[in-house]
Amino acid sequence: MRKLFLFVFLSLNIGSLFAQKQGYWQQHVDYKMDVTMNVKTYQYKGKQELIYINNSNDTLKKVFYHLYENAFQPGSEMDARLQAIKDPDARMVTKIKVDGKHLKESRIKNLKPNETGYLKISNFKQNGVATVSKEVGTILEVTLAKPILPKSKTTLTLDFEGQVPVQIRRTGRNNVEGIELSMAQWYPKMAEFDFEGWHADPYIGREFHGVWGNFDVKITIDKDYTLGGTGYLQNPNQIGHGYQDTGVNVVYPKNTETLTWHFVAPMVHDFTWAADKNYVHDIVKGPNNVDLHFLYKNKPAVTENWKKLEPLMVKVMDYYNTTVGNYPYKQYSFIQGGDGGMEYAMCTLMLGNGKLEGLLGTATHEMGHSWFQHILASNESKHPWMDEGFTTYIEDLALNEMKDKKEVNPFKGNYATYYKLVESGKEQPLSTHGDRYDENRSYSIASYVKGSIFLSQLIYVIGQDNVNKTLKKYYQDFKFKHPSPNDIKRTAERVSGANLDWYLVDWTETLNTIDYGISYVEENGDKTTVTLERFGRMPMPIDLLVEYADGTKESFYIPLRMMSFIKENPTPAIKRTVLNDWAWAYPTFEFNISKPKTAIKKIIIDPSGLMADIKQDNDVYEVK
Repeated sequence: MRKLFLFVFLSLNIGSLFAQKQGYWQQHVDYKMDVTMNVKTYQYKGKQELIYINNSNDTLKKVFYHLYENAFQPGSEMDARLQAIKDPDARMVTKIKVDGKHLKESRIKNLKPNETGYLKISNFKQNGVATVSKEVGTILEVTLAKPILPKSKTTLTLDFEGQVPVQIRRTGRNNVEGIELSMAQWYPKMAEFDFEGWHADPYIGREFHGVWGNFDVKITIDKDYTLGGTGYLQNPNQIGHGYQDTGVNVVYPKNTETLTWHFVAPMVHDFTWAADKNYVHDIVKGPNNVDLHFLYKNKPAVTENWKKLEPLMVKVMDYYNTTVGNYPYKQYSFIQGGDGGMEYAMCTLMLGNGKLEGLLGTATHEMGHSWFQHILASNESKHPWMDEGFTTYIEDLALNEMKDKKEVNPFKGNYATYYKLVESGKEQPLSTHGDRYDENRSYSIASYVKGSIFLSQLIYVIGQDNVNKTLKKYYQDFKFKHPSPNDIKRTAERVSGANLDWYLVDWTETLNTIDYGISYVEENGDKTTVTLERFGRMPMPIDLLVEYADGTKESFYIPLRMMSFIKENPTPAIKRTVLNDWAWAYPTFEFNISKPKTAIKKIIIDPSGLMADIKQDNDVYEVK
């Protein structure tokens, strides 16, 4: 296991070292944590040593830590948000009746002291010297004893005490499916500092951003519990619980009341674990010799579906490796332990009592996050669409690939959902910070759906082959580098040769919509003159299909002038004519079909359905 750790560590850091040579920098952290869990009180104590490497050109006089567990206290920002938002997460509220009206009340609001979550920090030192720290909600603000100079490192140590809250969202104890400990966001976590500065966002229920580093974690807990999560177990033959090598006896330590689980995790930006006395633990070999761990409740109905899930996830990982790029770690764990599904480093915590179809959908989505949130790791708080949307995109592709009867357009449902959001008038730009959406529904559709359409619609804009190449190059060039929206745009430009700044700006930074229509189809001697009109603010190139009465077809392509690009013919079997380009400033575009109007049966704008035209009733001209 040690050799494996060193091999993976060195392999993962090659990309970072190369990036440093190219002028890119990012901070680095190395954690050592030793924690003891009291399973009777759900309280834990730990020590943390953190080596912080400042690769920036800034002198840091302060550092910031996340104390996520503090969100689960009455009066917290998360509690306030639940009480203020129009459509609170159903998992985080209870229904009450007041004056004959049915209302929703925050579950956090009425937590008793022994049900809350907290993280208390003490004995904070920098290189052995006491420092001044201040707890502000879910953030610990530390004034350093000595500034951290550029290109230097320092050692920060602290003691912490925590209490696992009743599970309300993600982290917690005794969830609805009876999992005893879901330990997400459980330790003092260094906030990210990058070229934009500190990202010390309060935790109010959305997403995360973290610093890459190496974790060395020891967890002491009652011997009856099986653990799963981030990293590689270093002492499997002292632990048992299905981790030991076949044929090797487990050698328990003298104190058999508790066991100390020792994990290491190279080049990750989070560390998560779950524990239960009643876990079944299976290990299945995945692509490239990756160990896929499955930990779930020992119940007949649950066991049957999880056993069926296992070979399917081998196929999904193989599909992701082929579509995006190889998964770089040597294990991934699917763990029954969430309140839905949530991605973490090398693992997911997810509900496990449902039907196989639901398990497959959740597991496929959450594992997809490994590529976009835990290897690429864009700032999910500021740009949730880059993670949730891109993950939804490859999830839809993977699930469609596994169907006996494949959909021609597996993204069709996403477009319909997006159109409903636009119609509601509640859409906010994708550039909105994840915490700043007025409603959860607006956030979800924007991030998961409109974010996914960014890629599926890009197929329409630059072609399927170019999008496939873009995704692979984006992953290869920016893994372990926290890419920004501009990086995916520039990658697509480098691959295709198209100018795409307009696409990124209009689709992600504005509420501009796409709306084209066929305004006129007029007889013009032995020809037919077609007039198209742009009604929406967002421009697009136009694919147009003409079906003739004799059963033949012909396509026309109108390039968008600001793209300086002509897309490959997406349907080579159909003759295509490339027309003059259409500049945005002109509201209409006119061209001729070299056949009389009587020969035409139908004219269709975007036969692929991949352009998100919000009003499609005028996209088709049909002779009745």
